[in-house]
Amino acid sequence: MNWIAVLAALSGAMAVAAGAFGAHGAQGVAVEWLKTGGQYQLIHAVAALVALQFAARGPATLFVGGGFVFAGTLYLMAFGLPRWLGAVTPIGGVAMILGWLWFAWILLRAAR
Repeated sequence: MNWIAVLAALSGAMAVAAGAFGAHGAQGVAVEWLKTGGQYQLIHAVAALVALQFAARGPATLFVGGGFVFAGTLYLMAFGLPRWLGAVTPIGGVAMILGWLWFAWILLRAAR
């Protein structure tokens, strides 16, 4: 079983749920946190599945893990946990950026 693919699928479901709650049940700044988290998490869930098709497990792991950290901290703050979690959010963003750079490197090497 490919656990990265399973986690990517669950990440996509989580992103849709967060976006829906942000659109219909949240108020104030929580709406934006849920919207932003959902958007980034969904994009990176799909990116992970694409990366896996290119046998790029490392980037796929960074996409899923980064998406969970980035979006997860935003979701937690939206549900009332302390705002200092916002200091952790960029760690997820850096992971996602590194995933894209690593994926680009893999694709460039494969094109040679």
